[in-house]
Amino acid sequence: MDITVSVLFALLAAAMFGVSSVLQQAAARGLGGAQPLRLGLLWQLLRRPRWVAAFGLTALSFGVQAVALAFGPLALVQPVAATDLLFAIPLIAYRRRQRLRPADVIGGLLVAGGVALFLVLAPPSSGRVAPGTTDWLPVFLGLGAVVLVATPAALRARPPVRTALLAGAAAATFAVVDALTKSVVGLVGNDGASALLHWEPYVLCVVAIGGLFLGQSAFQSGAILISLPIIDSVEPIGAVLIGATVFAERLAASPAVLAAQVLGGSVAVAGIVLLDRSPLMVSLRNDQEASANKTSQDPIAPDSG
Repeated sequence: MDITVSVLFALLAAAMFGVSSVLQQAAARGLGGAQPLRLGLLWQLLRRPRWVAAFGLTALSFGVQAVALAFGPLALVQPVAATDLLFAIPLIAYRRRQRLRPADVIGGLLVAGGVALFLVLAPPSSGRVAPGTTDWLPVFLGLGAVVLVATPAALRARPPVRTALLAGAAAATFAVVDALTKSVVGLVGNDGASALLHWEPYVLCVVAIGGLFLGQSAFQSGAILISLPIIDSVEPIGAVLIGATVFAERLAASPAVLAAQVLGGSVAVAGIVLLDRSPLMVSLRNDQEASANKTSQDPIAPDSG
């Protein structure tokens, strides 16, 4: 029963995040004078009611995801939550009055089939509820290394590479946010309000703000066709690795089944990339870029997602 509830809430979180990410990217790309990795970017976005509404949906999706994490392991929830484009693309097609293309259907089948294969073969089992401080040190050191290497390199890189580097740093940060959310949920379940006496809730807030900053910088610096595949692929992979190491969540019991799970994950990633590069997403990007060049026009078009 717990696994069923976890999967259902993870799917709901995916649907909410799929819609909100497209809306946020449209707002970020509409800031003609804004530059990625500038604190003023968040301030400009906060002055846009549609971006604030989309961000509210994102925040709500994280709350729903926290419920999923309360009932299931991190290594189960995050692959399911990464299926956001399965929900976003049909909605985009409906609002743009376009039909789904074969690439959209094939990509969706690959994502759904890959995630299903990963979970059905050997559903991840729960491990530690709240890891100790020393268990987190490799995670924070790894995240710090990724951010410290990727962000300076992004400032010197050409736009496509800059977007990829920022998206990679954002995805790594989001994976840590997912893991910290799992830890905070466990602390609340065990200690109630006394969870506020631990360091995890406060570090979660700081890392989440950092992820928001990096993610919006990636959206603003280039096309969603570059940023979203990286975020959708790297975040669940990072979360599964953290779940298996920091939380001691058990994956497959044998090398053969583990290899099959890796295959399922690879198929799902291929489907995500195919969906992100679908004709619908290409046309959406083109319309957003055309709209961004018209400074007198609202950068978030009614058909943006």
